[in-house]
Amino acid sequence: MHTGEATLPERRTPAAPIAPPLKGTVLGGLLRTTRPKQWVKNSLVVAAPAAAGQLFSRHALTQVALVFVLFTACAAAVYLINDARDAEADRAHPVKCRRPVAAGQVPVPVAYAVGAALAVLAPAAAAWLTAPLVAALLAAYVGMQLAYCVRLKHVLVADLAVVTTGFVMRAMIGGVALGIPLSRWFLITTGFGALFMVSAKRYSEALQMAGKSGATRALLTEYTTGYLRFVWQLAAGVAVLAYCMWALEEGGAPHPGVLPWRQLSMVAFILAILRYAVFADRGTAGEPEDVVLRDRALALIGLAWLAMYGLAVANW
Repeated sequence: MHTGEATLPERRTPAAPIAPPLKGTVLGGLLRTTRPKQWVKNSLVVAAPAAAGQLFSRHALTQVALVFVLFTACAAAVYLINDARDAEADRAHPVKCRRPVAAGQVPVPVAYAVGAALAVLAPAAAAWLTAPLVAALLAAYVGMQLAYCVRLKHVLVADLAVVTTGFVMRAMIGGVALGIPLSRWFLITTGFGALFMVSAKRYSEALQMAGKSGATRALLTEYTTGYLRFVWQLAAGVAVLAYCMWALEEGGAPHPGVLPWRQLSMVAFILAILRYAVFADRGTAGEPEDVVLRDRALALIGLAWLAMYGLAVANW
């Protein structure tokens, strides 16, 4: 008994400095729970319209902006329900304990209620304001992500597939909203590009948690770093190949006196993959948006790619 009593305080001490109760309103806590920093991922909804050169009409801009808002609402619903479900476990985590639901700023029932409301209202609004297939995609995204929160994040490979599919859905939905045919090479590039970043992040987490079982995703203890390295290397190779096929397929013959910008953009794309792989190999590839924004060289390569692809779309 004495041994048991002595060990209990030691096990609870990591949870003791758990962050004092967060100051602020419930509304502010709800906003924080929706992860505004992650909203940048939803900008992928412009990918298909931009690639097709159909982004700059009033109708297209209105539809893409609407889809961005609806997708953000669906993602917010998933975050709210996930944090409500994991509130107890998050309180014992040194970082997640600061999440508004775990810290008590947002009551668990409120998080569940708002999340459920958004999960229902966003697809319903899409069915009313956009194409029916957009509503179906949003509903499928919510269902898939909730399944991930409940079960699939604990299933080997399925966790990678679900997160990757979420990125592909973002890239598809803008084209679906505008009735733009989606190139198979566009979808393959998007899918394997996303898998590259997701598996690189998992690989980095696995390296950083070596010898710290339970400090981060429990599933990482079941992956080997060798396997995750294989996945991100395979995904990078397929993404590069698919992008080259896409650029060559869609490029067509350049106008007289005009450089083949679409084909030239392959150079920037490959350089971006190679640069990102540096961080993956070092084990420092965290959130994709953080990697891109914090590395000046990668950001410049990205801007160069955007410029070349924009010139290609404009037929300059």
